[in-house]
Amino acid sequence: MTGELQLGFIPLVDAAPLIVAQAKGFFAGQGLTVALSREGSWATVRDKVAAGALDGAHMLSPMVFAASLGIGSETKAMIAPLALNRGGAAVTLSTRLAGEQPPGGQLARLARRRQEEGASPLTLAVVYPFSIHNYLLRTWLVRLGLDPDRDVRLTVAPPARTADLLAEGVIEGFCAGAPWNAVAEAAGVGRTVVHVEEVLPDAPDKVFGVTEYWAAANPQVLAGLIRALDAAGRWCGAMENRAALADLLARPEHVGAPVPAIVQSLDEMAFGGAGLGRPRPEHALWILDQMARWGQAEAADPARAAARIYRPDLYDQAVGNR
Repeated sequence: MTGELQLGFIPLVDAAPLIVAQAKGFFAGQGLTVALSREGSWATVRDKVAAGALDGAHMLSPMVFAASLGIGSETKAMIAPLALNRGGAAVTLSTRLAGEQPPGGQLARLARRRQEEGASPLTLAVVYPFSIHNYLLRTWLVRLGLDPDRDVRLTVAPPARTADLLAEGVIEGFCAGAPWNAVAEAAGVGRTVVHVEEVLPDAPDKVFGVTEYWAAANPQVLAGLIRALDAAGRWCGAMENRAALADLLARPEHVGAPVPAIVQSLDEMAFGGAGLGRPRPEHALWILDQMARWGQAEAADPARAAARIYRPDLYDQAVGNR
């Protein structure tokens, strides 16, 4: 493949490896010319990658499985040859519901009272049905004694809209990635009550995704992208780069959030190093287990689906034994 590559991202802190790879020359170092496209929703990212309008993208790890299994959209085989980060997802509630200890007690009581009175349920948002954010929120609600499908109403909102929707009273809480929980807290409209590692330790978050067809047609280009993004992830993970990274992400064409919120968010996630970039088969099986648990899909052969979609072999071929 020749020419300019089109890669998509959602304005989140965990898009950092793509943003850094372009800004700091990691793509150029692999002989690649890349244009980044800031997208408004995960569904748009999915559809553009499936249609070929984007060559690849920053993606939710379960989204790659959903597309490949034809759940929520037409079937389009996608793969994840690189993990971008872990951590950063959190649940934030409106300030009127988040003041008690343990967190969530007031939410649970209000949700039950509304149900007893026949009133409309409380509305909580997730960023996409096939996301660890959805699974985190559901698991946490169950721990509060609530049925996520009966006792509350779950809706979908783009990550960058979650804090505004909370401020407007459209939703009473949300589960999203950084920095939008920190943004809601800074605005005084919400309080983060639980982080992903407290409920789903070591849960996979974002990956770099491409279609299976594109990967097969462009193996050398894909290898270059993996190397560039892996190196960028290591740069993001270095503490000495933290201030420069926050400034870069805060730009309006990137995440477009205040620097303090981004700095706070960087403390909550991991990039690069310690094998983080290598897609782990056990993470793929965990995702498929979550999809089955919440009635989204059940793969006929989970091990085979995991091996086809999560591709540590491509990562290993590209970066070797770093």
